[in-house]
Amino acid sequence: MLKTQFLSYFTHWGYSKTQIFELNDNDILCDNTSSYIFGMQFFYILFFNLFNERLKAFGKSEKKIAIFAFLFSMKKIQMVDLGSQYQRIQNEIDEAVIEVIRSSAFINGPAVKRFSEKLSQFLKVKHVIPCANGTDALQIALMALDLEPGSEVITSDFTFISTAEVIALLNLKPVLVDVLPDTFNIDPQAIRKAITPKTKVIIPVHLYGQTANMDEIMEISKEFNLFVIEDAAQSIGSQYFSNDGYTYYSGTMGHIGCTSFFPSKNLGAYGDGGAIFTNNDVLAEKLSMIANHGMKVRYYHDVIGVNSRLDTIQAAILEVKLKYLNEYNERRNQAAQFYDKKFTNHPQIIIPCRDPKSTHVFHQYTIKVPAEHRNSLQKYLNEKEIPAMLYYPVPFHRQNAYQCYGYQEENFPVSNHLAEVVLSLPMHSELSEDQLEYITETLLEYFKIKS
Repeated sequence: MLKTQFLSYFTHWGYSKTQIFELNDNDILCDNTSSYIFGMQFFYILFFNLFNERLKAFGKSEKKIAIFAFLFSMKKIQMVDLGSQYQRIQNEIDEAVIEVIRSSAFINGPAVKRFSEKLSQFLKVKHVIPCANGTDALQIALMALDLEPGSEVITSDFTFISTAEVIALLNLKPVLVDVLPDTFNIDPQAIRKAITPKTKVIIPVHLYGQTANMDEIMEISKEFNLFVIEDAAQSIGSQYFSNDGYTYYSGTMGHIGCTSFFPSKNLGAYGDGGAIFTNNDVLAEKLSMIANHGMKVRYYHDVIGVNSRLDTIQAAILEVKLKYLNEYNERRNQAAQFYDKKFTNHPQIIIPCRDPKSTHVFHQYTIKVPAEHRNSLQKYLNEKEIPAMLYYPVPFHRQNAYQCYGYQEENFPVSNHLAEVVLSLPMHSELSEDQLEYITETLLEYFKIKS
């Protein structure tokens, strides 16, 4: 709907509520062109006098977008809008944080236990072990498996660095494999080909919010007696429809699952945070000990551990936000559907694939565009105050820090291609329809200009 201030101009001149239909050289602004054609004089008085200098920078083909943005007085578009999300639940968040401060239970306070139990119930997993961040979750998970130095851990070549980082830090060998071109998730057949006698663990990453093919991965795990640690940092709330007839949440099918509560995540804290999941009682006890300096009983250290705790204030915030996770994910899906509708069948835009075996929670909405356009499109969007990010511009195997492992370029054709063509658009639970309209119209306008 148009803003009240703009509608007042129509009312003043005797016109009814309407929507912008097009802006051409005759300055048609409405969907009933026979009744609502405004002359150039009115147009200049109302708009050009206000935004004359700014509009000079736009060509005729771009004026529609520029004026569209003005008419709707949009909020600044962000990749993630935590401020607007906070405003929706401000009273609950403030009350939860103040309760922690008043209690002074800043470390391992009651909110940590409550949140862990509620997350366990939500995910239908037996144990949730909170920790300081998602990277720690992965490191602690690997530490709990008592792997020998030099053991090989297979993971995806196309994801955030923390997955391979913790493998290297523990003196294990990160064995990188390629991903699938449609879902961007790890290729099970590439996993199978990479297995050697030294292979001990598979770490599938559920990228962008969609679960990897866990049926095949768990079959490979059983065949070769390997551990599976799921990296669910981007996929919390995503559900997987298994061949056994059951539906599982991402992160709960492997021997261990890990997630991150980094602020931009679908379930994000207002600082760092992470958690580890497992249905194995023995592993759960060990994971808990490692996260707490190797202690089960205070001051008695049974294993080498680390100091990785979820802060009580963050746990209190997450306890509130967990109630809204399904709603947040649904709103992200609605935004994704809006994008899909605008971009489907466009010859130069490939929208995200939906795997029928998994729901998608759209941590990112990542399109593929021709490599020759990707960087210039990103620049064009940024110039129009639309953030667009590259997740990820450089695959693991090309990172300087990992050249010592001798990866071969020919093993990563898909990762190399994706690094040249992916572009992530703004995606969060607070995107408004006018923002989505502006984003999509601007992106489509780019290809019109380039055609």
